[in-house]
Amino acid sequence: MLNPVPMLKLDLRILERDERAVLRSLGQQGVLQWARQRLDPDPAAEAPPDFNGDIARCTHLLDRCEALWALVNPLSTKPGTGPATDDPLPAIETRLRSLEEQTRDRLAQRQQLVHRQTELDTLHRSMVRYQGLDIPMGPPSRFSFLHCVTGTIPPGNFSALRNALADSGVLIPLPMQENLLPVVILTTPRRRPPVEQTLKSLDFLPDSLPATPGLTTGRFLEQTLNERKQAADSLATLDESLATLATKAVELLGSFRQRLLQEKCLLEASKHFSRTETTVLISGWLPAAEASALTRRLKAVTQDRLIIQTAPPVPGEPVPVLFQHSLWLRPFGRLVSSYGLPGYWELEPTLFVAISYVFMFGMMFGDAGQGAVLTLAGLGALRSGHAQKTRDIGLFLLLGGLSSIAFGLLYGSYFGIPQLKPLALWRDPLEGSPMELMLTAIIVGVVIISLGLFLNIINCFRKGDWTGGFLGRFGIAGILFYWGVLALLLKYFVFQTHGQFPLAALLLLAVPLLGWTLKDPIEASLHHHRHPSDPHPATGAMIAESLIGAFEGLLTYFANTTSFVRLAAYAMSHAALLMAAFTVAAELKRSAPGGDFWGLLVIIAGNLLALLLEGIIAAVQALRLEYYEFFGKFFSSAGQPFAPFRLEGERA
Repeated sequence: MLNPVPMLKLDLRILERDERAVLRSLGQQGVLQWARQRLDPDPAAEAPPDFNGDIARCTHLLDRCEALWALVNPLSTKPGTGPATDDPLPAIETRLRSLEEQTRDRLAQRQQLVHRQTELDTLHRSMVRYQGLDIPMGPPSRFSFLHCVTGTIPPGNFSALRNALADSGVLIPLPMQENLLPVVILTTPRRRPPVEQTLKSLDFLPDSLPATPGLTTGRFLEQTLNERKQAADSLATLDESLATLATKAVELLGSFRQRLLQEKCLLEASKHFSRTETTVLISGWLPAAEASALTRRLKAVTQDRLIIQTAPPVPGEPVPVLFQHSLWLRPFGRLVSSYGLPGYWELEPTLFVAISYVFMFGMMFGDAGQGAVLTLAGLGALRSGHAQKTRDIGLFLLLGGLSSIAFGLLYGSYFGIPQLKPLALWRDPLEGSPMELMLTAIIVGVVIISLGLFLNIINCFRKGDWTGGFLGRFGIAGILFYWGVLALLLKYFVFQTHGQFPLAALLLLAVPLLGWTLKDPIEASLHHHRHPSDPHPATGAMIAESLIGAFEGLLTYFANTTSFVRLAAYAMSHAALLMAAFTVAAELKRSAPGGDFWGLLVIIAGNLLALLLEGIIAAVQALRLEYYEFFGKFFSSAGQPFAPFRLEGERA
């Protein structure tokens, strides 16, 4: 629980012909993360082959798959996957090219049909006003004795046009369209110029009828309707063909994409292996519990053609970390990983975070009624939530609600109802001396800070950092200084009465500060002794930096400890908000019409505001105390997550 999953270093030598089979097996199991090889370099080792060209080819084919997927599935935002095909890359490229050609040909035909259909629709809309009129649409003959004009005028100009053409031609009005009046004018070629002049003065907009010799408007409309029907039928047939092609393409593209992703993954993995003319050396980290199963699987895959070695990690070696939390600790593991990961040789603090976080949240948000609401909300999320993140949030609410109920019983707070305060097991945060609550918060802070110091000391010793463990600001010297200051503050009069205050101050303060000051010079001397060739830093500069660091450590302890006063401050602000709601409600009951109703609304609104606003504030402040006051003492964030090699599409 306090340590990551034990890891082993695996070194595997296989024949080159078994490389692909071994990599596929490793990718399917997903338990091995690549690592630098520990074995001595083989004198017969060759330079790694250049797979960049093959990787680029896979990437290009993947891009083509996604582009084609977007063509056949324009509404899908993410390409699908399917069982990987066994086809080699040249066969995939050939089949993909065929699919691209078929798809693009059909899409080009469809675009032409849609464009033609749009043209026919536009023609039909412009000519439908002349339906039933057999107006010639060809150019006028030199033997013609009639001149026909078609177009639209504003309705208000129709009377003027009719009067102007009384002796010059025939005017035929048509049904109104879009606030314009379509008209047909028949006149003689001789009277054409004055008629056109009149039309121009009356804002006439001429229609340009298609020049189709031998056709009239009626016949032209009939042909247009027939062509529209043919275009619609052709488009429906083509869409059906495209749907069939899309169904086929979806299945193929999913299998192609899966095959290409796996091939790219295998090629990128192969870039990092040392190899000779006939063998390949693979090194990696795996959980110790998986070693036996992995060994059996690899022996079966290679038919015992392998050399496999496993060994525990060496202290100081960079080892990936993997944590397996229980259901109750998993949400708090998310809080820890949001800050960073502890190193493999460090203690894992999730258990301490879970206990301290829930405790501090309840102390700031102590109300049994509102805690019950959070508890019920958490139970609902746990029961109905399908996603892991939803269940984790539900567990947060459940544990935070239970902690709030516990502190609500201590404070006597049940939705802030004043009549229930006498039931408090301790006292309300706003009653009595506030120093008592603040002192309690300080004690909580001292416990959490001290726990962080102990964890740092253990981590230093586990990593072999003896100087840091003994003399560091957060080592044994640090905890002696911190507790020494507290002892001097608590027992000042005792030490002073017995004349032991100077001696106590020397032992509890001066000695730890001296250790802080000498830590860096001692470490530099030890490093120079182990590595004589490295330059030795100036002793005076190191001592000056150590003095500054010691002063900074003194301020850090003081600021971190007083920071926990916020536990009391937010507990009092939560109680004050509820008290204000009941005070306003009581005033409304006395002075406002319908005061009971409005007072009840104010109480409900005050509780909702406290539940949302104060709940969020308490959650954030508890997290802040974890990250800065607790983690700052021991947490290095130097851990790297365990990221095993896994083929695309294989289940994690």
